[in-house]
Amino acid sequence: MTPVETVTLALYFFVLIILAVYGWHRYYLVWLYIRHRSNQPKAGPPLHPMPVVTIQLPLYNEMYVADRLIASVCAIDYPRELLEIQVLDDSIDETRSVADLAVRRFAAEGVDIKYFHRTNRRGYKAGALEEGMRVARGEFIAIFDADFLPSRDFLARLMPHFADPAVGMVQARWGHINQDYSLLTKIQSILLDGHFVLEHGGRNRSGRFFNFNGTAGIWRRVAIDDAGGWQHDTLTEDLDLSYRAQLRGWRFVFVSEVIAPAEVPVEMNGFKSQQHRWAKGSIQTCRKLLPSILRSDLPFGVKAEAFFHLTANFNYILMCVLSILMFPAMVIRYNMGWYEMLLIDIPLFFAATFSFCNFYTVCQREIHKDWRARIKYVPFLMSVGIGLSINNTRAVFEALFRRDSEFARTPKYRIEADVDEWVGKKYRQSVAIQPLVELLLGLYFTWTVFYALANQIYGTLPFLVLFQVGFLYTGLLSIVQQYAADPVVLNTQVASGK
Repeated sequence: MTPVETVTLALYFFVLIILAVYGWHRYYLVWLYIRHRSNQPKAGPPLHPMPVVTIQLPLYNEMYVADRLIASVCAIDYPRELLEIQVLDDSIDETRSVADLAVRRFAAEGVDIKYFHRTNRRGYKAGALEEGMRVARGEFIAIFDADFLPSRDFLARLMPHFADPAVGMVQARWGHINQDYSLLTKIQSILLDGHFVLEHGGRNRSGRFFNFNGTAGIWRRVAIDDAGGWQHDTLTEDLDLSYRAQLRGWRFVFVSEVIAPAEVPVEMNGFKSQQHRWAKGSIQTCRKLLPSILRSDLPFGVKAEAFFHLTANFNYILMCVLSILMFPAMVIRYNMGWYEMLLIDIPLFFAATFSFCNFYTVCQREIHKDWRARIKYVPFLMSVGIGLSINNTRAVFEALFRRDSEFARTPKYRIEADVDEWVGKKYRQSVAIQPLVELLLGLYFTWTVFYALANQIYGTLPFLVLFQVGFLYTGLLSIVQQYAADPVVLNTQVASGK
C-alpha cells in the first residue's frame, strides 16, 4: 500500500470515528430525555402583583407577515395597562408603511404599541432589541419574530414560571404553520421538532444548559442586564446571551406544551441562508464562550453537553472530507482484496446514521399521533443534512477566520395553506456557485453508486445513496427555485412525491 493510500484510509477512518462519537451523543440525548421525562417544569402561582411586560417585534423587510404578527400580538390576553408592544423596524421597503399603519390602527383602539424605525442596522437584530430595551418599561421582555403567531394565552401560561426568582428565561416550542406545504417544509418541521423536544427537553430537565431560540420566549429583564446585555459580535445573539446568562447562574425553563406557530422556509436558498447563519453564529459563540465554560466550576455533565452543543457544526467539515474520501477509500480496499475491511465502515456508519433515525423517530412518536406516517421522511432529512454540508462548512470557516457578514434574514411569504404561492413575491434569495458544487458532488456519488453496483460492493450502497440524493436535491432545487417562473415547479404534490 502506497503512502497516499495509507493516509487516505487513516483520514477516512478518523473522520468516521469522530462522526460516530457525535452519533452516539444523539443516543445520549434520547436517554437524557427519557430518563428525565417525568421531570416536567412546574409553573408557580400567577405573579402578584402582575408585572409589566414588554413585547418586542424585530422586523426587517417583512411586508407579507408584519401586519399578521402585530394583530396576533395585540390579541394576547394580558391587562392593557401592563402590556407594552414595541415594533422595532429596520426595514427599507414597504414593510415600513404596512407596520406603521397596523400600529396606528391598534394604538387607536387603546393598545400601548409603538413603532420605532432605525436609519441604520447597527448590530442587526441584537442592536434593535438593545435599543428597544433602553426605552422599554417592562420587567419582562417577550420577543417574537415576524412569522410567529402567539396564542392569546401565551403570557398567561408562561409568566407563572417566573415565580421562581432564579428563572431568567422561559422558552416555548415552535410550531409549524406550513409544515405540509412541500417535502422541504416537512423535513424542516421534523428537524426543528427534534431540536426542541429532545435537545431542549433533555437538556433542560436534566439540568444542562439550553438556549433561547431568538423568538417565542420571555426574558426577565435583569437577567439580560446581568449577563451583559445583547451583544453584536455573533450572528446568534440568542445563543450567545443564553450561555452568558446561564454562566451567571440564571435558570432557564423550556415549556414544550406551549406552542408558538411559525413558518418554515419554503425555498431551498432561504433555508440554506438560515442554516448558514445558525451554523456560523454557533461557531462564533463557541469561540467566544466555550473556553470560559470549560474553565468554570460547572459540573462535568453540564460542560460536556455544552461542548457537544457548541461544537456540533464542526461535523459539516468532516462530512465534506468524508464525501471526498468515500470513493477512493472504497476503491483502495477493493483493489487490494481487502473487502472485509468494508465491514468496519458499517458499525461506524450505523452509529452516525441509525442514531439519527432513532433520534427523530422518538421525537415524532412523542408529539404526533400519526408519527408512523411522518417518519418516512427521516431518511430524506438525513440526506438533506448531508447536502447542507457545503453550505454549512462555508459558514464554519467564515466563523473560524472571523469573516464578517450581515445578518441575512430568512424570507417569509405568508404561506399558510397548500394553495398559497411564493413564486413572484419579493425577497427571493440569490444563487451563487455553491449549488453547482453540490450538483458536482451529487454526480460524483452517482458514479460511486454505479461503481459499487458493478463490483458488487452492496454493503455501502445505502450510505452512498444518502450522499447522492442529498447533494443532488439541495443543488438542483436551489437552481430550479431561483430561476423558475412557472409556479408548477413548486407544486406541493410534485415536491412531496404524491
